[in-house]
Amino acid sequence: MTFQISAISIYNEDGRIRTVPFKTGKLNIITGDSRRGKSALLNIVDYCLASKKYVIKGAALRNFVQVFAVTLVKDQQQLFVARPAPAGKAATATTMCVVAQALGAPPPQWAELNFSTPLDIAKNVLSEFADIDRTVRIPAVRSATPIPPSVRHALFFCLQKQNEVANPDLLFHSQGEEFLPATIRAMIPYFLGAVDPDQALLENRLRLLRHELAQLEAALAAARSLSAASGQALALVTEAVEAGLLQPPREGMTAERALEHLRQAIAESAPTQIPDAGDDPVSALVEQRRGLRERHGRARARIANLKRAAQENNEFLDQAAEQHARLATLNLFAPANTADQEPRCPVCDSHQPQLSQIAEVINRDLGRLDADMTVIGSDTPEINALIAAEKDTLQEIRSALGRNQEQLDTLTAGQRAAQGQADVSRRAVLVQGRISLFLETAGRHVQGPQVVDRREEIGAKIAELEEAIGAGARDDRLNSFVSRINTKIKDKAATLDLEHKESPIRLDPQGLTVIADTARGPVRLADMGGGENWLGYHVATLLSMHEWFSEQRSPVPRFLILDQPSQVYFPEDAPDSTALAGPDRTALLNLYKTIQSTVEALDGDFQVIVMEHADLDDEPFRSSVEARWRRSNDQALVPQDWITADINDD
Repeated sequence: MTFQISAISIYNEDGRIRTVPFKTGKLNIITGDSRRGKSALLNIVDYCLASKKYVIKGAALRNFVQVFAVTLVKDQQQLFVARPAPAGKAATATTMCVVAQALGAPPPQWAELNFSTPLDIAKNVLSEFADIDRTVRIPAVRSATPIPPSVRHALFFCLQKQNEVANPDLLFHSQGEEFLPATIRAMIPYFLGAVDPDQALLENRLRLLRHELAQLEAALAAARSLSAASGQALALVTEAVEAGLLQPPREGMTAERALEHLRQAIAESAPTQIPDAGDDPVSALVEQRRGLRERHGRARARIANLKRAAQENNEFLDQAAEQHARLATLNLFAPANTADQEPRCPVCDSHQPQLSQIAEVINRDLGRLDADMTVIGSDTPEINALIAAEKDTLQEIRSALGRNQEQLDTLTAGQRAAQGQADVSRRAVLVQGRISLFLETAGRHVQGPQVVDRREEIGAKIAELEEAIGAGARDDRLNSFVSRINTKIKDKAATLDLEHKESPIRLDPQGLTVIADTARGPVRLADMGGGENWLGYHVATLLSMHEWFSEQRSPVPRFLILDQPSQVYFPEDAPDSTALAGPDRTALLNLYKTIQSTVEALDGDFQVIVMEHADLDDEPFRSSVEARWRRSNDQALVPQDWITADINDD
């Protein structure tokens, strides 16, 4: 079992404590006027559950409160968690006080608080207290390393701020923050129970193997591109020939053969005259580069043409399949079984002599379409194979261009160095020195680790893991669980009398919204009219998810905090508008009856805390009110005697 909240506490600089108690397994309502500290209760819970930000708002809290704390309980265990306000100009406090207490113990005195637990450690302790399995690894956003789920991820389903509880575009807490929607999508399967811990380990191992295979293939491709002699080696061989150290080689130049020629060049004594080297090697390389660029352009053009042909084939097959379906018409115009059989209308069974001709034309068109689709369908794999071959050719040309550029760079550098060296022997010695430096560097490269082709071995392990995991096993479980939750959402939509209540309603874990499948097509939450519908579907969805969390013993904390759900019925700052009348009052009371029904059905395993502006005399609202913070009774979260200076808001 995971935890609920039994109290929220604040400490002032004198060490005085203000504690707001809550009943576990019950509906708790804090009602009051605006700017009395109601919304701060949600922020205090968020801050004390290891938020990376200082989320506390309001001048009274920021100026006159030094420590924020929550008391968490589960079964017979109690955990007190306190966090100080940031000191000085710090953005947030990075240490916390986490203390295990006897069940029912009051908050410790300020002098007893020891803020020595680092934020990350505190988050781990809270996650373990929620029974979150930290051995599970979930693929992370913007990172190759998967991350374990934590209490911070569970809060997506436990908190609804004032700007979230009836927001048509945001269904979950923090969904509007950058990058967090992807994290919510990743965490939903785990908290719904669709991620088996053992299978999660296998999936993580499979992911690592696939990454290793991709890296190995990239390394092997790089090694293949270096199998031919590098441009620098070829250029040095050309310089050695020009300097009279080598005879022009006649065979193909591999990397090993080029190194043999260069070793031979430094072993030769400097010549007294330079042999005729024939044409200018730089000009030959420039001409070779021009030819490579032309081949490169032609290869790219061929790839573009082939891709266009493949696309046209696919478009034709789609249109032909649609036309074929229209012509087939369920074989209504079948040919007559015998020559003397009269053709009859397949609808009214009347004698229609012209039907034989119509059937013949349709069947002939169908046959022609079948033949065309067969021919085009068989061409598509061949075109894809040609595209792959052209891409390999393009890569070879690019490698050749790279080697050509190296040769040009080395030759021109050598020619610049040799300028002014009229003495043949001095120029040959200079070339030998450059070759010696290259061989020394190449020797170190050869001694480096060689790439071992383990693709077959890794591929076998991947196939084994894929078979063990099963294709789409997690997705199948997730879809099954979401389907069960959808039934609960629809039932609550009917109880709340929401728009589209008669249509199938479904939670969309990818879009992070609720969708109604109407006769006219899907309608997303943002397209459902009215704040009452947005609020209703928020509450219906989160209540249904918490019912599922409880049934599945999920490690999501067993509380839901709603900040001012009645805002859709009247403005928050309307003076003395604490009582509603007519349909609005009926709708709001129905909302609380639905919440109370869920709390009672879960029999102590679920707690709801609501901060409200409204104040209803009807049940279950009246008996669930834990405090009334109003200007008329001088009650607020921060006691008036703590405020020792003028502030703009409280």
